[in-house]
Amino acid sequence: MNSNPTCTREVIVKLENGLHIRPVSQIVKVAQKFSCELAIRKGDRTVDGKSILDLMSLAAEQGASLLLEGRGDDAAQAVEAIAALFERDFASDRPE
Repeated sequence: MNSNPTCTREVIVKLENGLHIRPVSQIVKVAQKFSCELAIRKGDRTVDGKSILDLMSLAAEQGASLLLEGRGDDAAQAVEAIAALFERDFASDRPE
């Protein structure tokens, strides 16, 4: 049995244009701050949450349900940080 902590969370894509390059790059930027493995699943397809190309290949449209899964010491923090992006529709806290 794997002793690494695992954390999962379901998120819904609310963006009108789905997950395009800008939100995907935000996901990867946040994910790379953590040492854990991060997988993102849509249906029966699971991809590396730290790979822009993998995430783009999900073609996650508005309304899509995604499962975030972190595995490792900081998995809970990573999953929560990525989920927070979805919760605020990828809006930045900083003024443009």
